[in-house]
Amino acid sequence: RNTAACWNSSPCCEAPPGIRAGALPRRETRRAPVNGKGIRNVMKLLLHACCGPCACYPTQALTDEGVDFTLLFYNPNIHPYKEFKRRLAALRELAEKKSYRLILDKTYPLEECVAGMLAERPGPRCAFCYRIRMRYAAAYAKEHGFDAFSTTLLYSPYQKHELLVQEGRAASEAFGLPFVEYDWRPHYQEGVDLSLELGLYRQPYCGCVFSERDRYEERPKVKNGEGPRETQGYVRVTKKIIQLERQDHLPYL
Repeated sequence: RNTAACWNSSPCCEAPPGIRAGALPRRETRRAPVNGKGIRNVMKLLLHACCGPCACYPTQALTDEGVDFTLLFYNPNIHPYKEFKRRLAALRELAEKKSYRLILDKTYPLEECVAGMLAERPGPRCAFCYRIRMRYAAAYAKEHGFDAFSTTLLYSPYQKHELLVQEGRAASEAFGLPFVEYDWRPHYQEGVDLSLELGLYRQPYCGCVFSERDRYEERPKVKNGEGPRETQGYVRVTKKIIQLERQDHLPYL
């Protein structure tokens, strides 16, 4: 079942009835460059978006350059589900306020995503998150008559930029569609200012459940190179509260 839905007050980008999306007639165009320059040669750009704030600057820049783009929300790696819905809502709010075309896919296979991230070990778990989204964007763009694809993830200085570009290139090779390698990181603060002006929800961590843990986990403070005093597998917090020693795995299984 295809769960993708296209929302906008302007016409949907789905293929007309009776015409296969991948077979839509297309004018001759030059191959899109991979460095983000000369993008005006691209007829239609599919821009994967991770959230509203990260889409603010890229969409404004593309609009100023006269690029014909459509936003795509596909982010099953965002946890928990309430956070997933908040980020989807923020992107939709941006699209409504700016009259951008937006394609929404609310697919949320939680178990598959967590298993995929864990399978990346000992490598960076982010590779899986980048891979599933870049492959989806490339496939959707190919099947629906877009000339190239890119992602707003290229805007954030907190992402693993080179790894992201690597996965974008791999998806481009796999599906035969150019991946436009923008580098919007120098304009990060401009995007922050735009999102604040629009009153968009700004998330406090990257997205997956592991990044949420890394963001909020309370770690023992270290003083003079020494950790907290531990005694027989526990740390005494107060006279009546004892914090047991932290385990790396589930005990007693």
